[in-house]
Amino acid sequence: MTDTHATPPPLTTDPAPVADFLRAERPAPVTVDDLDPTGPERFFNRELSWLEFNWRVLQEASNPQVPLLERVRFLSISATNLDEFYVVRVAGLRELAREGNTSPSADGRTPAEQLALINDDARRLMDRQQSVWRALRTELHDNGITILRRDELTAEDRAALRPHFLESVFPVLSPLAIDPAHPFPFIPNTGFCLALRLERDGRPLNALLPVPHQIDRFVRLPGDDGRARFLPLEELLLVELATLFPGYQLIDSCAFTVLRDSDLELEEEAEDLVREFEIALKRRRRGEVVRLKITAGAPAPLRDLVMRELRVLPEEVVEVDGLMRISTLRELVLDSRRDLQWPGFTPRVPERVQDHEGDMFGAIAQKDLLLHHPYETFDMVVRFLEQAARDPDVLAIKQTLYRTSRDSPIVAALCEAAEAGKSVTAFVELKARFDEAANIQQSRRLERAGAHVVYGFINYKTHAKISAVVRREAGRLVTYTHWGTGNYHPITARIYTDLSLFTCDPALGRDAARVFNYLSGYAEPEVLENLAISPLTLKSRLLELIAAEAEHARAGRPAEIWAKMNSLIDPDVIDALYAASAAGVQIDLVIRGINGLRPGVAGLSGNIRAKSIVGRFLEHSRIVCFGNGHGLPSDEARVFMSSADWMGRNLVRRVETLVEIHNPTVKTQIVSQIMAANLADVAHSWLIHPTERAIRPGIAGSADGSAGGGAAFSCHRFFMENPSLSGRGSAGASGVPVLTHDAE
Repeated sequence: MTDTHATPPPLTTDPAPVADFLRAERPAPVTVDDLDPTGPERFFNRELSWLEFNWRVLQEASNPQVPLLERVRFLSISATNLDEFYVVRVAGLRELAREGNTSPSADGRTPAEQLALINDDARRLMDRQQSVWRALRTELHDNGITILRRDELTAEDRAALRPHFLESVFPVLSPLAIDPAHPFPFIPNTGFCLALRLERDGRPLNALLPVPHQIDRFVRLPGDDGRARFLPLEELLLVELATLFPGYQLIDSCAFTVLRDSDLELEEEAEDLVREFEIALKRRRRGEVVRLKITAGAPAPLRDLVMRELRVLPEEVVEVDGLMRISTLRELVLDSRRDLQWPGFTPRVPERVQDHEGDMFGAIAQKDLLLHHPYETFDMVVRFLEQAARDPDVLAIKQTLYRTSRDSPIVAALCEAAEAGKSVTAFVELKARFDEAANIQQSRRLERAGAHVVYGFINYKTHAKISAVVRREAGRLVTYTHWGTGNYHPITARIYTDLSLFTCDPALGRDAARVFNYLSGYAEPEVLENLAISPLTLKSRLLELIAAEAEHARAGRPAEIWAKMNSLIDPDVIDALYAASAAGVQIDLVIRGINGLRPGVAGLSGNIRAKSIVGRFLEHSRIVCFGNGHGLPSDEARVFMSSADWMGRNLVRRVETLVEIHNPTVKTQIVSQIMAANLADVAHSWLIHPTERAIRPGIAGSADGSAGGGAAFSCHRFFMENPSLSGRGSAGASGVPVLTHDAE
């Protein structure tokens, strides 16, 4: 038994391609017919752009350079992404369309027009998910992992499954008859059910059998032949139907699953925000159904019953010819089959921290420290707070929390500090979508420990990632701060690429104090020394910086902008980039997901290139670099890291940060290492085309989107194999590849 995809072919990490990329001639702008550079068509549609991103995720499930079980994981992620898209974005558009709202989006489409396009593209996406699954299922079988149907079970298999069913499944089942005495039950969001037509003594019975989500979807059959054989749980339920409905015969059956509107509506005048969220969460569980997925060819009586009781329209129904609930395929990523997953990778502990024997304060006091996660371990962020909790010289800790893990070591450290008598203030964001209930629990845990818990604003989400530790040193107070682009979540930090800046710079310490005072007391800071924040100054600062770069271009000086983010959709920022392009600014963008900007269009964006990176790690860091009249890379560049994407919600309706980097080593690390490698990446990159589609370099039009060749430069591999510049300790910067002006 072998798998040719267990170990991907080697990808070059030679920094030479980075220099080659920056020296390469920019592609000529293309002409897009009938595009008015002042009209709404200058923007891509937000929702269709998101779907295009999820197509890229799905393509990774067919990428032969990706190990087999990682492709299964990508398929699962694409399904989870699509479900969340429906329960939030599609649900909102559906509500607007039903209200008769015809207000156009930035690209000029009404809610109804967007819904029609979304449903068409999403159905194609779901069909493609099924075809990808069929191919993966065959390949899994060839590699010793088999997914069975009930008609493939032997008598021995059925006998072996019987004890498991009775002991581990039967107790949590609730078979439900449907008749006048037993009305159709409530099916929760993502609920999965079997609809049944039964008969006994000539009398029919309709019934539902909810498939419990509390137990594994895929039941492993016992065996010692080295193969892993699984039966989907719904298939096991049909095998054991006689146990659930004694004396009845099965006439017909089908499976279905529902998605419900999951947006939250809050009373702005709520007296108790926590209580209001608890009420809103209960309402959300009963939101209207926005999508019904049902077995293709389902018997008409069962299909009509389900549609009628769930009150769904025909256009909201998706027939599934294949596996329902593809999102659960993540269960098949088996720990026992590491040979079918990415090669092992252990995040680095920065050498400077090791030089200081693990003392975070000592390492930070030496000079600013920038960690690039997951390549440098997030444990350093946890250690920073744990050390603060136990340090008798630490007087106070202030911390924002947007998302974190259920058993969060960050929260545990804050509780320990509060119980030790330190002043601890936690700014917990209750409005973090789908983490609202978890954040309520964390806030109560913190309050029980004696921490001050602040919930920020009802109209704004607090999305900034800030931690501040006030420490007494030599008779004075020193503030150590951490600024992040990602959440304080040690689990997602293993797969999200993010930046963590540690500093004891006094100006940033004062800025952090002002932001925390703004969150707790609504006091807008009169001055920020090295920081811009939304909703107050971040957007205007960005627009000023873009305009300043355009002025450099008009004056004949080198003018460049490099930016990296998850999403770019704000019309004002996009128009500012268009204006800068027209002035001659060379702009390179790395945008993982939603993008409203059309790059490379003659007369509009001819000097703008844009790409998306989708690979082993989820690109999440937000960075922007301005040549400042010297081009890029340059020691004179202005370099910023941020918690904010360039979207209206981040720039206007959230509290976010934009931190300017002044430390020369950290600046070089961001510009000549992180950004340069991202821009030069080929192995995981998709180039965003002016016609809205994204293409892989050198393989335009390939059916599966797979990367060609084994020598493509991989930024992920580059970062895994090369230490970050600012984390070097006594070894210094020797041996750390970076791109400088004299790279040639």
